[in-house]
Amino acid sequence: MERDTPAYDFKDRDVVILRELAKDPGVSSRDLAEILEADYGIDVSYVTVNESIRNMRDAGVFREAIMPNEEYFVFELFEFKFNPEYFADEWRDTMEHIRDDEHTLLYFLSDGEYQWKSIMLFPTRERGERWLHEFYKNHGKTVLNVRTSVMTNVLEFGASPELFDNLDPETDRKL
Repeated sequence: MERDTPAYDFKDRDVVILRELAKDPGVSSRDLAEILEADYGIDVSYVTVNESIRNMRDAGVFREAIMPNEEYFVFELFEFKFNPEYFADEWRDTMEHIRDDEHTLLYFLSDGEYQWKSIMLFPTRERGERWLHEFYKNHGKTVLNVRTSVMTNVLEFGASPELFDNLDPETDRKL
């Protein structure tokens, strides 16, 4: 799995635009241009704002995704390791099954114990249990140390606007 790190030369307005989009992803380019002028003293047209957003999107600075309201789903953290005995023949099918599954919101590898993890969404706890049962039937020999945790009381769901301060072109701090 290859990962492309975006290479983007941030302007002051780009960082501010990202912060404002994090506050309100549905804000229009016209409204953003007005916010830039009123709150930050940056005078640009909405066309320039729109172009800046498009350039950042095209460069991979941010991703757009439809995020369901957390009240509609049960969030589960699913963790596993690959079984070395079956790794060579089975790992790709198992990895792609989870990655491409309709319930997978986020899929990643963590360090430490080299655990694969995914955050999955199910309409009910029972559907999550049924999914896990089917997963074991089809891929059980490929995985070890399987753990699932229901994530209750999701208290924050989204990026805080302040996160984008780390992209400030005037500092040495870069993400």
